[in-house]
Amino acid sequence: MIRDPLAGSLESLNQGLVQCRLCPRLVAHREQAGVVKKPAYREWDYWARPVPGFGDRNARVAAIGLAPAAHGGNRTGRMFTGDASARFLMQALYDVGFASQPTSEHAGDGLELRGLYLTAAARCAPPKDRPSPQELANCASYLRREMDLLPTVLVVLALGRVAFNSYLRLVSQQHGAPLRPAFRHGGRYEMPAGPPVLYASYHPSPRNHQTGRLSKESFLDVLRRVRAESGL
Repeated sequence: MIRDPLAGSLESLNQGLVQCRLCPRLVAHREQAGVVKKPAYREWDYWARPVPGFGDRNARVAAIGLAPAAHGGNRTGRMFTGDASARFLMQALYDVGFASQPTSEHAGDGLELRGLYLTAAARCAPPKDRPSPQELANCASYLRREMDLLPTVLVVLALGRVAFNSYLRLVSQQHGAPLRPAFRHGGRYEMPAGPPVLYASYHPSPRNHQTGRLSKESFLDVLRRVRAESGL
């Protein structure tokens, strides 16, 4: 992707991001989740705001998920933290050397990502994990600026079809022509203007890994290929 030298800093981007209220449906849902809490988290003071990306500022890999979970990232304030998707993902990232530990339970747990930055297509928890096209469009500028501010990224890993399509829309807008490659788990896609290369994986959600659609070994295979492509 073409980098935007005027995009500012990740700190300033995230300061604006966490105050965003562009999508009334998502604002209502994220805040309601912090009021009607799961019993296991009734003592938690929910984050209940848009969730910034996090990870290595000099990352060679950017992994894009769907959105924070209502009682995961929306609760903890950190992407892929405190839910079943996070547990599957972080164990795999640890196994291939992207994470300092195999767990991601809360923002102060000591987790460090190495060579990888985690973000999402939508930054607020959506009802039923389904952001609308307009909500994704509202969030697209944050993802574009985030990518501009990660100039060392050589590989983008899309975790799921929504993230895959969201990234392709960004590249299409900068390229000036639509890109419509078919999503497939383990797919590798070169972009018209060169790196980053795009890889695709099924999302590490419970509905995928508990049903066997996404096995641990098939996910590790994608991560190993991504790591090798990035030169890490």
